[in-house]
Amino acid sequence: MTHTPHHLPTGRPDPVAAAELLERGLGRRAFVRAALAVGAATAAGVATAAPASAAPTARTRLPGEVLQPGTGPIDGQHYLPSLPDQVYWGFLPRVGDPAVLRVRSGSTVTIDTVSHEGVLEDQGRDPVAWFGSKGVPREQVLDDAVAVAREYDRHPRDFDADGPHVVTGPVYVEGAEPGDVLKIEPLTALPRVPYGVISSRHGKGALSSGFRTPAGELTTEEVMPPVATDNRPTRPDGSRGGGDPTRYGNVSTFTPLGSGRGGTPVATLPVGRNGRVSWPVSPFAGLMAVATVRDAATLNDPLVNSIPPTLGGGNIDVNLLTVGSAFYVPVVAPGALFSVGDPHMSMGSGEVALTALEGSLRLTFRLTVVPKGSGKAPSVAYRYPFGETPDAWVPIGLSDPDGSRGGQGIDLDVANRRATLNALDFLETDLGMDRVTAYAYLSAAVDFSVSQVVDRTVGAHAVIPKSHFR
Repeated sequence: MTHTPHHLPTGRPDPVAAAELLERGLGRRAFVRAALAVGAATAAGVATAAPASAAPTARTRLPGEVLQPGTGPIDGQHYLPSLPDQVYWGFLPRVGDPAVLRVRSGSTVTIDTVSHEGVLEDQGRDPVAWFGSKGVPREQVLDDAVAVAREYDRHPRDFDADGPHVVTGPVYVEGAEPGDVLKIEPLTALPRVPYGVISSRHGKGALSSGFRTPAGELTTEEVMPPVATDNRPTRPDGSRGGGDPTRYGNVSTFTPLGSGRGGTPVATLPVGRNGRVSWPVSPFAGLMAVATVRDAATLNDPLVNSIPPTLGGGNIDVNLLTVGSAFYVPVVAPGALFSVGDPHMSMGSGEVALTALEGSLRLTFRLTVVPKGSGKAPSVAYRYPFGETPDAWVPIGLSDPDGSRGGQGIDLDVANRRATLNALDFLETDLGMDRVTAYAYLSAAVDFSVSQVVDRTVGAHAVIPKSHFR
């Protein structure tokens, strides 16, 4: 399926009008409507960014309308919606699964991603009702989110075992063969709605009840959300699950978007009675994957659970992979079989409460096959996910990168060591540094950051500034 590219407007927002809207003491419903109105006054999209090798020329803007499937600006040569038969709910496509779209290497594709927030079972699996309880009118709830919640039947959903993510794809990229690299470049990112959700649910996150220890590493009183709010039944083996997910005590924080000073899109939460905290929106896909698993018997096999990141990328959750970046992953399946999900409007490094600011995005990617031996992708990327921004190279490390196979290791030290080794290999092989010198340089000049600590397999990454090299 192809679509004629649309060119996005470049008009500048009116910061005075935006500030006035934010300053008013609006109710929840009025705030959502105001955010939509501000977006209409400012712009209708995100301008196309330059490739990762050059500085991006655009910034994120709020949508001027709710981007229902097929409506509004579509930048790519191809367009892919997220209808129930074009998504995997909680799982990644397998090697050999049929593609829902076929594109040439170097083509651009616009994908309407659907956030799992407001759709999940612990929120009632009814986005119209759930978002309506937050003051969102029906016309501002995405039709494809409603369709997925009501109609998805490719496999039975098990809330306690399945991943949460609505994963769209796979896309077959012509010419991709095992041993190649798929270069994934996010070109545009457009919030489809003027709101998002941040969730801390059922004892997960950095302050999970699972981290309570006899030595008091984390006491019951320090667990978030409080243990007393968790109404899951306990199985005879001590595990949880099998009850009513709507009683599991999840905490989902509805978060409107608006325009801050200078028209910069911001998310806002209340502080005390009259204050608020706002931060910039920086959209990206938390999950970008190629198919890697051949031996999963069913669509909902635990081996393709969408939660842990893998060597094929998956739920990688690196917040630097925004518009203007590049993400390189090793190809395992013919055609690569690219899929995307877990759209984030913003995310702090670590993602400590369990989710980012989750929200549906219209994302446009360029998908390019990089053959082995071409020298056009970092050498590490032929065996391990690797990131790049206009300003930095981003070697990535995972604690246990084979997905759900044999359980997931959650040792952040392991992830950081792997990021360090991948950084050393890149500096030595691609930039020609002596390995001992490279090790010294990493210690003296390079920041290592936590990618996320909540996806069963945890992640870390290095940020190597390009400006250091000449």
